[in-house]
Amino acid sequence: MNLPVPRIDGLSHEPDEFDALRDRLVGRLEALLPTAEGEEDPVGLAMRACLLSPGKRIRPMLLVLAGQGLGGDSAALLDLGCATEMVHGASLILDDLPCMDDAQLRRGQPTIHRQFGEDVAVLAAVALLTEAFRLVASTPGVPAEARAQLVGRLAEATGMRGLVKGQYRDLHAGARGDSAQAVATTNALKTGALFEAAMHMAAVVGEADELAAAELGRFAQALGQAFQHYDDLIDESGGAGKDAGQDRDKTTLIALLGAETVRRQLGSQLEQAERHLAAVFRPEQPIRRYVQALSAWLMSAT
Repeated sequence: MNLPVPRIDGLSHEPDEFDALRDRLVGRLEALLPTAEGEEDPVGLAMRACLLSPGKRIRPMLLVLAGQGLGGDSAALLDLGCATEMVHGASLILDDLPCMDDAQLRRGQPTIHRQFGEDVAVLAAVALLTEAFRLVASTPGVPAEARAQLVGRLAEATGMRGLVKGQYRDLHAGARGDSAQAVATTNALKTGALFEAAMHMAAVVGEADELAAAELGRFAQALGQAFQHYDDLIDESGGAGKDAGQDRDKTTLIALLGAETVRRQLGSQLEQAERHLAAVFRPEQPIRRYVQALSAWLMSAT
C-alpha cells in the first residue's frame, strides 16, 4: 500500500510556470522511494510520508533551476534535486525526535515519530540518507570524477562540517548563551550548508566557472541565513504547520536582537542573495523569477 501523493501548493507569489517542475520532482521522488507494503513495511511508509507530504521543494527547485540556467543536463539535475530533498527530509525527521526538539507537528501533520514510533523514524532517516548518496553516486550523464565530487560535497554538508554540527550547536545553544555571531555560525551550518551543497552540485553539472560557482555559494549562504531568520520568526507564532515556541529555551537572534531587527535582517539577507544571483544569471532566466517569488513569500509570511 502506498501513501497518496498530495497536491503541492506553490509559493503564494510564485508564477504558475514552476508547477510543472515541482510536479516532476514529486513524481520522481515517488518513483525513487520504495514501494511500501502496508503495515509490514513501516519504514517504507515513513519514508514516503516524510518525502511526499505537502512541501514547497525549495532546495531541489533551486538546484534544478540554477543548473538549467547554467546549461546542465535536466535528468541529472532532477535526480540531484531529489537527493537533496531526501537529505533535507531525513534532517527534519531527526530534528523532530523527542531527544532533539521533541516536535509534535511538521507541515501541519503529526511528526514521523508520532505516526510510526521513534525506532521507525530513525531507521527511515538513515534509509533516506543512504538512498540520497546512492542516487548521487549513480547520477545519469555525469562523469565518474564529477560524481565523486558531488558525493563528497553532499557528505560535507550533511556531517560534522554541516547539518550534524549545526544541529548539535542548536540543541545546546541555550546552555552556552551564544552571541549573535555564534548563532549566525550555527545557522550557516544547520540551514545554509544544504543550500550551499545544492548550488555546488548545480555548478558542477552546469560546468560553471570559478567566479560563477563562488557567487552561487554566496547566494546560498545569504539565503540560508534568511531561511533561519524566517524559521525563528514563525516559531513565535507556530506558523507553517509547526509547533509554536520550539526555540523558547534556545539562544536565538530574536532573543538577542528582537523580532523587528530579525525581520529587517531577513530582508537584507534576501537582497544580498538576489544580488549574488544577479551576478550569474540574466533577469529573464527562470531562476531569477523563482527567487524573487521566494523572497516575496518569505517576507509576507513573517
